Amino acid sequence: MSIVKLENIYKTYPLGNQKVEAVKNASFDIKKGEFAAISGPSGSGKSTLLNMIGLIDLPTSGKIIIDGIDIYDGFDLGFTHLESNRLNNYSEKKDKKIKTTIPSSIDKRITALRRSHIGFIFQTFNLIPVLNVYENIEFPLLLKSKNSKIDCIVDTFTKKQKEEWVQFLMEKTGLSGWKNHKPAELSGGQRQRVAIARALVTKAPVILADEPTANLDSTNSAQILSLMKDLNNDTELQTTFIFSTHDSRIVEMCNHVIHIFDGKISNDEYKTGSGIYKTENR
Repeated sequence: MSIVKLENIYKTYPLGNQKVEAVKNASFDIKKGEFAAISGPSGSGKSTLLNMIGLIDLPTSGKIIIDGIDIYDGFDLGFTHLESNRLNNYSEKKDKKIKTTIPSSIDKRITALRRSHIGFIFQTFNLIPVLNVYENIEFPLLLKSKNSKIDCIVDTFTKKQKEEWVQFLMEKTGLSGWKNHKPAELSGGQRQRVAIARALVTKAPVILADEPTANLDSTNSAQILSLMKDLNNDTELQTTFIFSTHDSRIVEMCNHVIHIFDGKISNDEYKTGSGIYKTENR
């Protein structure tokens, strides 16, 4: 079963009086439980694709389906002109055919799906500096969805169950001894572990990671990727991982690799992943 499906996705950015096609007619499926990578050189469009899957950037045209939900169903992307190409609250210009943003019904759907179905691990970790490790991981549990049609399993948890779940994730990610530490007191590898635990805390079936080894040395990179692989293999979590990366060692670990070059899918490859992040020099 496909957990993520893209159909004929285009992404165009304005550049002065010109338009730049960052993604051109991308179509692929990612099945539940895969350890997958979108791989290509810098500027190829891989991070743009990941951001669109993560619902933090809007396609110019095409379909994105997550867990059977057609994200932009009922909305014509062709009539949209977004300021800074980001999703905001709905409003219209005087020309009724040009919408500066998306309708609130679609925005609520996107917001709910980001919380219930997607965990995002950023290159720069994006932890809240005034919160400790436990509080950073717990934070998504404190947010409530405004879309009653999209369930988030953790919303049924009692306070005690939420506490036990955060504790479980801290144990899984090796952070139990750092519960009360703030991000500034942690190493880069530890911050990445907090980001992973935070991404998992809502039991989202899809975890996205944008260049997860970019700010880590090879030893920490190996530890983080080994952790992600273990989480991917954990039958209780049943988590799909999708990476945006040009790191060949991550690509070797994956069982599904979407190769992108100049905005186009050049190869959609299924293979046997190595399961090991090699620490020798590239």
